[in-house]
Amino acid sequence: MMVKELKIGNKAPAFCIANQDEEETCLKHFKGKYVVLYFYPKDNTKGCTMEAIYFTKYLEDYEKLNAVILGVSPDSCTSHRKFIEKQGLKITLLSDPEHKVLEKYGVWQLKKMRGKEYMGVIRSTFLIDPKGKIAHIWPKVKVKGHAEAVKEKLAEIQDK
Repeated sequence: MMVKELKIGNKAPAFCIANQDEEETCLKHFKGKYVVLYFYPKDNTKGCTMEAIYFTKYLEDYEKLNAVILGVSPDSCTSHRKFIEKQGLKITLLSDPEHKVLEKYGVWQLKKMRGKEYMGVIRSTFLIDPKGKIAHIWPKVKVKGHAEAVKEKLAEIQDK
């Protein structure tokens, strides 16, 4: 299924999926807040661990900016719980094993590694404003400095 490419100003696609505690978490639950919705390939891999640790490190700053952090991967709720415990994370992780949200946001794509092609998550982040519109998109994220860049963009948007 091809998804039309999301752009800044589009209404963010709605979703309801389970978090690490197997509680239904819906985008609409965060109306009135900014949502940093980041998509990552796999729990407990180097880049994904660093990204989650950085978002946790700056969580208080994000909260002061009226923002919540939601990480989404195809991993199970159990995997997310273990990842959070092992790494001491304080962010919410959502489980999307059927790729419903990943596909809605266009981040479930064909990838290539060592000559092999496979479907996987393209590390991406969407900043959603309190009205549910996409305020900024970071496609093909590089982990180093990303959590800081998102925080800076959030502060900049709120200063306007």
